[in-house]
This record gives sequence, structure tokens and C-alpha cells, in this order.
Amino acid sequence: MKKMLATTLLVTLSLGIATAQKNLPSNFHMTKLENGLEILVIEDNSVPLATIEICVHNGSYTEDHEYNGLSHLYEHMFFKANKDLPSQEQFLARINELGISFNGTTSNERVNYFITLSNAKVNEGLTFMNSAIRYPLFLQEEMKKENPVVDGEFQRAESNPVFWLLKDMDKKLWGEHFSRKNTIGDHDIILTATPEKMRIIQEKYYYPNNTMLVVAGDVNHDDIFSQAKTIYGDWKPSTFNIFEKYPIPEFVPLKESSSFITENANAKTPIIMTALHGPDTRNDIPATYAADVFSFILSQKSSKFQKDLIDSGLAFQAQVGYQTCKYVGPIQIFLVPNPAKVQEAYKKLLEHMNMWDSDDYFTDDQLETAKNLLAISQTRDRESTSSYVHSITYWWASASIDYYTGYIDNLKKVSREDIKKYVNTYIKNKPMVTGLLISAEMKTQMNITDATTYLK
Repeated sequence: MKKMLATTLLVTLSLGIATAQKNLPSNFHMTKLENGLEILVIEDNSVPLATIEICVHNGSYTEDHEYNGLSHLYEHMFFKANKDLPSQEQFLARINELGISFNGTTSNERVNYFITLSNAKVNEGLTFMNSAIRYPLFLQEEMKKENPVVDGEFQRAESNPVFWLLKDMDKKLWGEHFSRKNTIGDHDIILTATPEKMRIIQEKYYYPNNTMLVVAGDVNHDDIFSQAKTIYGDWKPSTFNIFEKYPIPEFVPLKESSSFITENANAKTPIIMTALHGPDTRNDIPATYAADVFSFILSQKSSKFQKDLIDSGLAFQAQVGYQTCKYVGPIQIFLVPNPAKVQEAYKKLLEHMNMWDSDDYFTDDQLETAKNLLAISQTRDRESTSSYVHSITYWWASASIDYYTGYIDNLKKVSREDIKKYVNTYIKNKPMVTGLLISAEMKTQMNITDATTYLK
């Protein structure tokens, strides 16, 4: 994504909208209603469509064990009966009437709901979304039907053996606050969820001052601001600071390295996963850029990492990734070793991790190539406005709009010293968790008694 700087001053006091001033791409227009609702309009007249998205600071990071998975269930209940469309039949009839394509997603730090429809029906779409976000009914009979639907998603995920490796890893990595990173939730919590619990979530987080409205497509921003003020302007904000009243606990740093085995009958080949606590956007934004660039350096076929692990035949796959988060982004390393060389492959991985801060570990060309690959990825992301908005709301929730619009410019500034600092602060000689996914048969054939002894 190339950053196009344009200072947009929105003078909209006559609409009763608070003014906003941001450095934004030229087709981005942003403001905030007096009730705190942030509004972003992205003008793109390439096709006569519009996508309306509502994003809320919610997700698994707001969940203790008692509510684990209920942000996701709430997402499903958004597309059910509400005060204005008081039955599922009426809701679906309205969707067909407006020609709406709709969906929602839940992640660690946001829940988003979105529809795409003709740009001639944007006002009706804004009204449709207003009814759903503000006036859900949470009907008991609909809850009974939806609980097993959400749990079914859980069960489908469980059919993949890697799911269990990831779950075991998260339990080790996040400890007592595991639920805050466990988006999919807990079977029993989901299946026994009640309308009362849905209302508690609504009363905690569903306020305009905890929400962003994005309208993207063939629209005019002044028209959207005016319509949004009329439709959403009387939505009452919270009378309290949401995250002071319901604070997010800090994750406890790892004290020592540990290893574990995930045994699963469906595992067809050994998989090693190593994870560490990485930077977050509250405390170390520069390191988040360095993490992204370094991960792309390691992914290049010409890198020492790929040559020593893949080209050598020690492993079939080796990936290093980092997830940008507001609350501790995980650094994750996936290694699919040659089954005949599991210990040798893991030993080589550790050797490389110890070399990652070396001045000659990567070339200047590899550094610049990584930046270019990231820039290309961001540019490709912008090709479809209807999907681009999902990326924008992710960054709004886990960092800021400015973080996203300035992303490429900040990537270009990443230096060797920045990467070295990132590695030394978060990876080299730092406590980490390593998991080994195998089947019972593999465990016997490989003569494994425990992970710590085997992966030494």
C-alpha cells in the first residue's frame, strides 16, 4: 500500500458532528459523531456497490473463562431478529429485498459485521445495520438454534490435528489468561449460553464510543456523514470508561522455556511449533514493523534459513510469523521436519535463532526485497474495496488507522539495527514454548518419552 498524504479537515458542525483531522489517503474521509462513533468513508467509484462495516472493540481479549467464545456467538446473533425486524423470517426477507451479501468475523481484539449492497440503497443499508447493532432481541428459540451452529464450527476446527497443537501452545503461552487469546471458545460455555449473557456483553461493549462505522465504495462522504448522523446520532454512549471498568489483564511474561507433546491420531507427519511473546502496539510499535520485515526476510528462498532447513532436506516447511496485536503479539515458528531428521531439524532451527542478530545473517538485497514484498501485499489487499475494509478495521482495533495508513512508509525505515534490536529484545535467549505434534504410532516409532528430553 502506498501512502497518499492528504490532510482532511471535515467541517460538519452544522450536522452536530465532532470535527476530525487526520493524515489520510486522498479517498479516505473520517469524522466522529458527538456520541463517539467513529466514521470512515472510503470513496471508490469503480463499481456501483457499497460495503458497510461496523467494528467493535470486543473479541476474545475481553473474555474471562466464563464468557470464552461468546463474542463469536454474539457475532452470529447480530444477524438475527431485532426490534425492527422481529423474526428471522423478516430479517432474511429484508436481506433479499435489499440484495445484501453479509457476514461477520471475530478475532482476538475485534468483532466486525459487514454487508455489501447496491450504492443506491446505502441509506437502507445503514438503517439495517443500525437496527442490528443497537436493538438485538436475543430470542431464546434463536439462541437454541444458533448455539450448536457456532459449536459446529468448533468441531470442524477440531478435525484438524494442528488445531490441537495450537490450542496446547496457547495454553502454555498465555497461562491463566488463555481465554483472552482463545477466540473459538469453550464447548460448554457456547452450548449453555443464554440471552442474559448476550445482554451482558452488549451492556459492556456495544456503545458508539467503542465502535467504528466504515462505508466503502461508490459513495459521497458528505452524504454518508449526514445519513449516519441522522441514523446513529441518538445512539447513547457509555456513561463509563469501558476499559477502565472492564480492564484487560496483562499477560504474564514467560519465566522459562518449556516443551510439550500434542498427541493426535490424525497427525500424518511430525510438526514442531515454537512460540514467544512478541511486541505489541501499546508499548513497542517500531518492533512490530521490524518483526514483519524480518519474517519476510526468512521466507525468501535465498535466505540462509530456507537453504539450511529446506534445501538441505532437513524440513519440508519452515515459516516464521508475527501477529500484530494491542496486547502481546505472538511470534510463531512452524517447522515440518523430515520425519527421519526431526531432532536434527530442530537443532538447526535453534542454531539459526541464535544467529538472527548477526550482521551477516541477511543481505541488503534480502532486506529491501522483504520490504518490497510487504508493500506489494498491501497494494494487492487494496484491489477489492469490499474486502479492504476488513483490514482497515483490524488495524483500527489492534493499532490505529494512522498505523495502517503509514505502514509502508514505516516499513521502508526498518534498518538492520531495528531488526537486531527486535531479535535481541524478543527472541534470542528469551523463554519460549515448543510443541511437537505426533501420533501415538509416531511416538512409539521415534522412541519419545517426553518433549524436553527429545527436543534438546
